[in-house]
Amino acid sequence: MVKGPVWNFVQHLIEMTIAMFVGMLVLDIPVGALFDALGWSVLNDATVPMTLVMATNMSIGMAIWMRIRGCGWPAIFEMSLAMYIPFVAMYPFYWAGLVGEMTVMIVGHSLMVPAMAVAMLFRLDEYTGAHRHRKAAEAPADKELASQTES
Repeated sequence: MVKGPVWNFVQHLIEMTIAMFVGMLVLDIPVGALFDALGWSVLNDATVPMTLVMATNMSIGMAIWMRIRGCGWPAIFEMSLAMYIPFVAMYPFYWAGLVGEMTVMIVGHSLMVPAMAVAMLFRLDEYTGAHRHRKAAEAPADKELASQTES
């Protein structure tokens, strides 16, 4: 099997992509049903809230898997932010009437993985190192945070 820093980076990106789609698929129906039951159907129907809810569902799935794999909260926050940025970047074009809902959806989803890769470049040590499960070791970012709060 191929091993090394580049493979670790690619493996992490693949795992996070799978986890975000699992989060979307698992949470989309119950969250949509909850919003409909509460009378908040606009969150399911209007483009901007719908894409923000979808990005949140994706972030939840990804965050859970990142935590299991031993990632710290700063990395999880950055990776979650990468779920929102592509959609948010499309909103001005949507509001100006230059693109439609389908374009927002296609471009937003298409740019998520590149946005994740960019976020990963800021923490190369974390994403190119060997993957470990949360139980195996405390994430380095958590240790750093703990030492800062003790001071």
